[in-house]
Amino acid sequence: MAHDTPMVFVVGILGNIASFICFLAPLPTFRRVCKKKTTEGFQSLPYVAALFSAMLWIFYAYIKTGEILLITINAFGCVIETIYLVIYITYCPKQARIFTLKMIFLFNFGVIFLVIVLTHILAKERTARIEILGWICVVLSTSVFAAPLSIIKVVIRTKSVEFMPFTLSLLLTISAIMWLSYGILLKDIYVTLPNIVGITFGTIQMVLYAIYRKNKPVKDQKLPEHKDDIVNDENGNRTGSGEDLQGSASGGVDIEIGEKKVQEAEKKQEQGVNARDQTEHNNKTKEGLQQQQQQQQKEG
Repeated sequence: MAHDTPMVFVVGILGNIASFICFLAPLPTFRRVCKKKTTEGFQSLPYVAALFSAMLWIFYAYIKTGEILLITINAFGCVIETIYLVIYITYCPKQARIFTLKMIFLFNFGVIFLVIVLTHILAKERTARIEILGWICVVLSTSVFAAPLSIIKVVIRTKSVEFMPFTLSLLLTISAIMWLSYGILLKDIYVTLPNIVGITFGTIQMVLYAIYRKNKPVKDQKLPEHKDDIVNDENGNRTGSGEDLQGSASGGVDIEIGEKKVQEAEKKQEQGVNARDQTEHNNKTKEGLQQQQQQQQKEG
């Protein structure tokens, strides 16, 4: 069994707990989606990537054998990300629905199937399969950490942490620390490497928060539409789920921005109606005065 010492098991459990909380971070966003029955324009790609990543890590843990803690958290990730995607597909526009379904079939069926086939064809021994799968997971997990770069750019540009919740950054960093420790204790380089990147980005975000936390929020700032957030994705062995989580956080911001725009449009429309009513009232008053004057002239 991979976690045959109490320390490894405890660290793995803590990693599961941290990642579990991170996976639940998008819940407020999707509650709002269900309530409003609209996705307000945020994208699904981070959630597709999160599901793909979780599936890949489950396959890695299965091939390696004994990695129960990796399987449990990523199995939960598969379930929760599937729920998020079902909600998204239910309420998103037709074009976004078609795109999302294409991405799901491409990555979560096509690419996963291709990876499974290739690992069995290219590697006959279990050790070689673990190595191939491990590096695929490292590349994927490291690449999704690019998601926080966009939010970091927004913070630096606006000098405001309005779009970068501190709690989320802290949770992601804690999760990365847990899984980094787990990888080191197991001497598993494939689990260790992505979380070094995760800790680095998490630390940068918290430093930026400390620098700009007192600045006033910037109104009407629009985040880059890379969503999803993302990913916010969070696979169990790395907290980097920057794609899924950061994505989801960004998705929440997108909805709030959409709500602000709707409110502004309604306000402008209301102002326009009020102005039109006032103009009509003034015109009627003017016409009434003119008629009254004409009447007085006739009587005179």
